[in-house]
Amino acid sequence: MRLGVLDVGSNTVHLLVVDAHPGARPLPAHSHKAELRLAQLLDESGAIGSDGVDKLIETVQDALEAAEDKGVEAMLPFATSAVREASNADDVLARVQAETGVELQVLTGAEEARLTFLAARRWFGWSAGKLLVLDIGGGSLEIAYGLDEEPDAAVSLPLGAGRLTAGWLPADPADPADIKALRRHVRAQIARTVGEFSRFGAPDHVVATSKTFKQLARLAGAARSTDGLYVQRELKRRSLQDWVPKLASMTVGERAELPGVSPGRAGQLLAGAMVAEGAMDLFGVETLEICPWALREGVILRRLDQMESV
Repeated sequence: MRLGVLDVGSNTVHLLVVDAHPGARPLPAHSHKAELRLAQLLDESGAIGSDGVDKLIETVQDALEAAEDKGVEAMLPFATSAVREASNADDVLARVQAETGVELQVLTGAEEARLTFLAARRWFGWSAGKLLVLDIGGGSLEIAYGLDEEPDAAVSLPLGAGRLTAGWLPADPADPADIKALRRHVRAQIARTVGEFSRFGAPDHVVATSKTFKQLARLAGAARSTDGLYVQRELKRRSLQDWVPKLASMTVGERAELPGVSPGRAGQLLAGAMVAEGAMDLFGVETLEICPWALREGVILRRLDQMESV
């Protein structure tokens, strides 16, 4: 069947259309996305303002039209940290459902981590052994570890690249004092979780998903996205450590000129790089591999598993 996954994230609203059936690899058929930056539209009370809700509804309606045009039979709509943590989340969800008919499922941070882990496990297979999976979104950082398809440990931290940029790095270029303060904050947050994972032993394979990691790997010399999904892409901590001070010295406009960096993501790339560096350092990761599949694919795979068990 043709499935549509509607991902209302902290940065973008992304519709991924796939052809899928149980036991087979989901085949992407169409992608439709719009940048909303919901994580940066929260007011002082933590609510998504009326303009932001209006834009969200308009974007969801556009995605529904695209899904209909592409012959989508079933939709899997979900929302992540920006909606989850909004103080008016219930009102936002009610308005979206009333005006579009879409009932967004709000994933918890742990669910995000587990579904992303499932996608990485299916991509790399059982031969990859124990996996440590890192995912940097706009609003949160997910970390998961395990040997099976269900991770032994999964956490979500409020360390998304968009969230940190809005809250800690207001200047352009970033102020050195702000960078130093953010570095302390990021590492303190991650350090609290390391013990929860270290008791399981060292991973056999460390992988990362998300646009942030893909862009950082591209800066460090990884293959372009146009080279295809099956090209192995790695990110080394040494390369990342070289890039963080370079990114810190640049304006947003200068970062947007870098290979593989989209203008819409350039502003939050420094914060994302600092989270990536902190995670790799504190978990003792020298090299990680980029996984093409992430949360959306995890949602699809879970749905197919449920279909197969009926």
